[in-house]
Amino acid sequence: MDRLPKVAIPIVIILVVIFVLLAKSTVTIGSGERGVLYKFTSGVVTDQPPMDEGFHIVAPWNKVFIYNVRQQELFEREMSVLSSNGLEIKLDASVLYEATTATVALLHQTRGEAYLQSVIIPAVRSATRSVVGRYTPEQLYSTKRDAIQNEIYEETKKILTPQYIQLNSVLVRDVTLPPTIKEAIERKLKQEQESLEYEFRLVTAAKEAEKVIIEAKGKADANKILSASLTDKILQDKGIEATVKLSESPNSKVIVIGSGDSGMPIILGNQ
Repeated sequence: MDRLPKVAIPIVIILVVIFVLLAKSTVTIGSGERGVLYKFTSGVVTDQPPMDEGFHIVAPWNKVFIYNVRQQELFEREMSVLSSNGLEIKLDASVLYEATTATVALLHQTRGEAYLQSVIIPAVRSATRSVVGRYTPEQLYSTKRDAIQNEIYEETKKILTPQYIQLNSVLVRDVTLPPTIKEAIERKLKQEQESLEYEFRLVTAAKEAEKVIIEAKGKADANKILSASLTDKILQDKGIEATVKLSESPNSKVIVIGSGDSGMPIILGNQ
C-alpha cells in the first residue's frame, strides 16, 4: 500500500506530459482561415500549400500561424493630404483587401502578421497623397471624384501586389475641404448652373421664334399660291354659289334688284 503512491506519481507526470504534448500538437483552423506552418528545423514552409480549415496534428516543436484569407476592410478616416495648390484636404476612404491562399506563407515570411500596419496603411496613405497632389480642391470636391478613386486604387495596387497582398478596391467615402474653399466652390458651381439655365432659356426662345417665323412664312407662301390661283371667273362662281345658298335659307328673305359691278346679284335682307 505504501508503494502505490510512489508508482502513481510517475504515471501522473507522464499523463500530464502526454496531455501537454497533445495540446501543443493539435491545431484547429476556422472558416475563412489558413495555417502557415513554421518548422523548428527549417523555418516557414513555402513550398507546400497552407493548411486548410479544420483539425490538424503537428509536431509539438513546430508552430502554426493562422491567417484570415477572407476579404477585409480598412477604413482610413480623415487622411490629411495636400492639393495641387497646397491646401490641406481631409479624405475618408475604405480599402478592401485580402491575403490570398496561394501566397499567404510568403506574406508571413516576408511581412509577418502585422502586415496591415506595416504595409497596407503606409501604402494607402502614400498613394493618396501622390494622387490628390495632382488635383485642385474644386476637382476633388466635384468633377474628378471617380478618377481620383481609380488612381488611388492603381497606385496602391502597384505597391501591394509585389508584397503578396491582393487589393480589391478603394472607395473614397468623403472629401472635406476648408470651409472658405468649400463655400467658394459651391458659389461658383451655383453661378455655372444659373448660367447654363440662362443659356438654355435663350436657346429655347430662339427655337420658338424660329418656329413662329417658319409658320408665318408658310402661311404667307400659302396665301400667295391661293391668290395666284383665284381668277375673276373663280371668284364670280364662288359668289354665285354663296348667293344661291343664302337665297335658299329659310331664315333669309332677300330681294334681287339687279347686279353689282362684278355681275353679282345685290341682295337686301328683310332688316
